[in-house]
Amino acid sequence: MSTEAIAKRLVELCREGKYEQAQRELFAKDAVSVEPEGLPPGMAPNVKGLEAIHEKTRQFEGAIEALHSNKVSDPVVAGNWFSCEMTLDVTMKGAGRRVMSEICVYHVKDGKVDREQFFYDVH
Repeated sequence: MSTEAIAKRLVELCREGKYEQAQRELFAKDAVSVEPEGLPPGMAPNVKGLEAIHEKTRQFEGAIEALHSNKVSDPVVAGNWFSCEMTLDVTMKGAGRRVMSEICVYHVKDGKVDREQFFYDVH
């Protein structure tokens, strides 16, 4: 599968809220997931391996009380890399409603995503 095809499929599934399905279909078993530096303890650690990425996603989804909207931009592809903007309007359990926006960058190797990295303000 080409980088462009992977990018389009990932965006399609994320727009539907099917993050785990996107990971199962498109990610390498030894993929890594990288968050910004400076996160508070207990929040979204950097992980390696598909099962650890699934668990990280489940923990995040479990912290959401209500999803009000989910927007994912079209991907921008350059060689083996692609990126997109994701914005969630959510009510987090015990933390209230907030809009979360990030740039997501992915690397493709041997037809699978082997790295995802997220860029957003940490406060």
